[in-house]
Amino acid sequence: MLTIEDVKEALKDVVDPEIGLSVVDLGLIYKIDILNDGKKVAIDMTLTVRGCPLQFALQNMAQKRLLQIPGVEEAEVRLVWDPPWNPSMISPEAKKRFGIV
Repeated sequence: MLTIEDVKEALKDVVDPEIGLSVVDLGLIYKIDILNDGKKVAIDMTLTVRGCPLQFALQNMAQKRLLQIPGVEEAEVRLVWDPPWNPSMISPEAKKRFGIV
């Protein structure tokens, strides 16, 4: 059975090329819904800034990665802006790596 942790682990492969961190470590994934017995995954994802030039690339990369999860037949990546992203959302592991306290 597909879990939220499985989805998060898969999305760690989606790396923001400008920052070098995954969308998970950046704190860009707000919500994960697993539907239809794991055949559909829908996520709410934000970006570090509105108008990010990589918006469509990151959205497409996330969708493609979700579709690579065994059993997932449909993936929806919804871009949301509330709450606005801020650096405090970065994972503790990533903060350590970059020396952010």
